[in-house]
Amino acid sequence: MHQNKFVVAIRANSSFIKAAVTIMIALSFALACTSTTAYAKKKRRVKYGQIEIATTPGGFPLTIDGRSEGSTSSTVRVIELAPGHHKLEILLPNGGRWVRDFDIEQGRKLCVNLNYHPKKYTVSRPPTSPCPYPVNVSAPVSVNDGDLITFTSDNAYGGSGPLRYSWTVTPADARIVSGAGTPTITVDSTGLGSQRITATLLVDDGSGDPLCQQRAQASTNVIPKKPPEVECKTFDQFPSVAFDDEKARFDNLAIELQNAPDSQAYIIIYAGRTSRAGQADRLAKRTMDYLVTTRGIDASRITIVNGGYRDTDYFEIWICPPGAKRPEPTPTVQPGEVQPAGERTRPRRPRRRGDD
Repeated sequence: MHQNKFVVAIRANSSFIKAAVTIMIALSFALACTSTTAYAKKKRRVKYGQIEIATTPGGFPLTIDGRSEGSTSSTVRVIELAPGHHKLEILLPNGGRWVRDFDIEQGRKLCVNLNYHPKKYTVSRPPTSPCPYPVNVSAPVSVNDGDLITFTSDNAYGGSGPLRYSWTVTPADARIVSGAGTPTITVDSTGLGSQRITATLLVDDGSGDPLCQQRAQASTNVIPKKPPEVECKTFDQFPSVAFDDEKARFDNLAIELQNAPDSQAYIIIYAGRTSRAGQADRLAKRTMDYLVTTRGIDASRITIVNGGYRDTDYFEIWICPPGAKRPEPTPTVQPGEVQPAGERTRPRRPRRRGDD
């Protein structure tokens, strides 16, 4: 940066030795931008955007739009900003400044990570040309799909003419959303999960000297979005009263399974508080026999679970797509509260005339 170059003159032995001391700010990004998903998935409407910023080392004064935001930190700071154009300025040692303009979008995150490495060298006489000069391009190591990536450059150019910045990004689907023709660009990573975005910068001072054309690049890995979690859906739930009523409901289940050949039926059966011992298992056997034998459903597509106890015999029927997490039983009566009805040892015979 131009303001980071200065020359100190020293007088010795009746002659002047000019010592050119150049501070080069090398920028490199070493932190991954945190997930945008959690920020974007808030149930309340998101009114702001975010900027994530970290510097190594920390402790540099930070201002945004002319307002002090304290100091930078080597750990990530998250600052919420209203959507629109903002100016970020970091005061570097020895009076240097790192200044960039950014466009913040509602509900999106801009990731900035600045590493400061001062390098010094001296020469016995000033060079006849400011070229070649070092150019650096920096970017986060990784971001999540959908984050905005900041590629930023810096250089130790000593000439007086303005520099021209020409950026290209790959793959072709990567899109520069702001900063073309400036030292810093912002690239949209949406839809580029599992890919690597590379930004290449060509810097030219317009002199026509090949040594004054410098090239640098940096890359960022895009972490793909996690697939949405697959869940089972409630199909039916009802108390067990009469088997004929249950058959009608199982008929509906059989039709659903036939229409969705990849799905599974997951049935949770609860015994009642005063039901006979083993009631849930008896209901499970009767249900499985009807679905497999009468309705012709493959037994491998049906899972029946003893869910414990409720106040009355009860069925919960779930439809589960492949890979879905199975629902957990939700009993409402503890085993110690159960009072099972007594078992009948033999059927009652009708009373006859003359019986006592």
